Amino acid sequence: MRHLLLLSGFLLLVSPLTAQSTEPLMGFTPSGSEAQRKLEATYDARITPANLDEWMKYMTARPHHVGSPYDKKVVDFMADKFRSWGYDVKVERFDVLFPTPKVRKLELIAPTRYTAILQEPPVEGDAATHQTEEALPPYNAFSVDGDVTAELVFVNYGVPADYEELEKRGIDVAGKIVIARYQGSWRGIKPKVAAEKGAIGCILYSDPEDDGYYRGDTYPEGAYKNEYGVQRGAVVDLPRAPGDPLTPGYGATEDAKRLPLEEAEGLTEIPVLPISYHDALPLLEALGGPVAPAAWRGALPITYHIGPGPAKVHLQLEFNWDLAPAYDVIATLEGSEYPDEWILRGNHHDAWVHGANDPISGMVAVMEEARAVGELVKQGWRPKRTIKYAAWGAEEPGLLGSTEWVETHAEELKEKAVAYINTDASGRGFLSAGGSHTLEKFFGQITEDVMDPQMGVSVFARRRAEAAVNDGEELKHFPLSALGSGSDYSPFFQHLGIAAFNMGFGGESGGGEYHTMYDSYDHYKRFKDPNFSYGAALARVAGRTTLRLANADVLPFEFTRLATTLQQYGEEVTALADQTRKQTARRNRLIQEEAYQLAADPTQPFHAPEVQPEVPYLNFAPLQNGLSRISSLADDYRTEAAVQLPAAERERLNQLFTDLERHLTRPEGLPRRPWFIHHVYAPGFYTGYGVKTLPGVREAIEQRDFEEAQEQIEKLGKVLEAYAGQMERIIGVAATR
Repeated sequence: MRHLLLLSGFLLLVSPLTAQSTEPLMGFTPSGSEAQRKLEATYDARITPANLDEWMKYMTARPHHVGSPYDKKVVDFMADKFRSWGYDVKVERFDVLFPTPKVRKLELIAPTRYTAILQEPPVEGDAATHQTEEALPPYNAFSVDGDVTAELVFVNYGVPADYEELEKRGIDVAGKIVIARYQGSWRGIKPKVAAEKGAIGCILYSDPEDDGYYRGDTYPEGAYKNEYGVQRGAVVDLPRAPGDPLTPGYGATEDAKRLPLEEAEGLTEIPVLPISYHDALPLLEALGGPVAPAAWRGALPITYHIGPGPAKVHLQLEFNWDLAPAYDVIATLEGSEYPDEWILRGNHHDAWVHGANDPISGMVAVMEEARAVGELVKQGWRPKRTIKYAAWGAEEPGLLGSTEWVETHAEELKEKAVAYINTDASGRGFLSAGGSHTLEKFFGQITEDVMDPQMGVSVFARRRAEAAVNDGEELKHFPLSALGSGSDYSPFFQHLGIAAFNMGFGGESGGGEYHTMYDSYDHYKRFKDPNFSYGAALARVAGRTTLRLANADVLPFEFTRLATTLQQYGEEVTALADQTRKQTARRNRLIQEEAYQLAADPTQPFHAPEVQPEVPYLNFAPLQNGLSRISSLADDYRTEAAVQLPAAERERLNQLFTDLERHLTRPEGLPRRPWFIHHVYAPGFYTGYGVKTLPGVREAIEQRDFEEAQEQIEKLGKVLEAYAGQMERIIGVAATR
């Protein structure tokens, strides 16, 4: 109690950016709620936007990709800051595979000639864009080496549905080089699908319709991608497994056994290169063949054709396949009552170039939160649970730093980690968040307690208004989205089954700077969050999430929101099977009636689709029984009653809650990707970052593997039954009073 008595003497002013509420906080006794709100008011008063500005300016002063000299300077800068704020700091190093370009060459050799410049020239008024000698040039990490020449085919976004459209037109990409637009899916899916279809090379470009002049003024006049901007990025098979390809499933420590490069999985099958729309225009302009479907046409001043040919291109790529150091900064504040219960909070620090928005906007929010918490500690307070702040290295090449750390410390994390909280790129506008739905109600309270810095209402009120106006949706509470992949929560959540969050602001800070030379401090200050008021708001939202989890008398999990969400997912996969059956029957009938041929333009090439096997009726009973059991138990647990239990029972509840999310996993993982063990949330095999809920069942139906779908239904049913068993244990402890 000493820290509470000390705090009562502090100047406790409610911040104008904090909503006042007397509602009891989830997981706290009434007196604990009052003390926690006072603590948060003190915390809010210490959040200083100017700090975020100052740190971003330093951390983005030079390119700081994995293995660069300035990457280590950023690491040392952060470590020194955390130490000065009172944390026990450890910098852990992992040596990971990080290919960098040695040869990049792209030429149009027929019917005309053009050599791609493959560079991003400096822009007036932004000194950072002149640092080209220190920056990695545009490339896709984990593309294989290659030297290929072939006809070109335009494949729109390069997702499976686009190839179905090509097949209707009788266009085969086998032996060809494809050119695909960014967007529509995660970039690594595009070469993956192209290789499956027989292509020998892949070119990626950003169409101005998606993030260039079609959207707004281009940099430096506006925020959007100019004609030379190129999105870098990894194309490793992230939906199969993130992390170092040479140390699959275990940490890339100094003494780790590494696979030979030729045995590494996850690299592309074909060479891949990203280019600007300046370089893409001559290639697309040289294409002949059918005019592209309306939905495929971008905003370049040409008629979009598909090909193949007469455009013919030569693509040559060669890489340095070297190891580079990934540095993870871990800053620990030991808990006063439950030191072996950990709240983890982090983001990555590495960037493709300067990375002001991605990742530093999220990283400086982590740092300001840690600084303010350190100030509370210096004034006598201490969290009940241990807080660990993390700055991960080598996220951009494929979540390498966080994954290697999680794989190295897996057993201790499974025993001690309560939750992981992530903030990556963040800007201005509306709060969005994804995470474990057992914590949705808890997080909703936080969104009603933090004020939007522009509008003077809670961040939830602003999000609710946006949903009503733009989506016609009436939100009764703040919704957590399902987590896919794309940032450092993934190894915690989907590999170990640790509850997680990912959050940030956006919607009013769009642009085209993502992974380009132009994601600079100047760009961020002009177009993202000029006075860092939303960065401060993010520190208040995420800081409350950290502090409440660290201080709760009983961890604030509950079951009603999860039960409702799971029921929705179950209804979706059941409907998906029924819809697939109906669509298949209709398609086969139209084929038999030759309707596709009769509806086609006889002057254009056309290939009728093939008859598909009928869709069997699946037995969803194991899934439905598991969902029913969870729903029937969901209302039997009440947080407000649990906090009144004696200390021994509360401690037992906390131990059961720490292991709760893991009951939604199976150790053998998902089909063809055992690294992903969560059976409710996973990145899609053909979406990458995009989530697939109930992934084993949903993707088997989508891929028309109905035998596997039935197997996954039965496995998922067992997962849900095991989860219900953990619920019963928790309810049993809570009912002992």
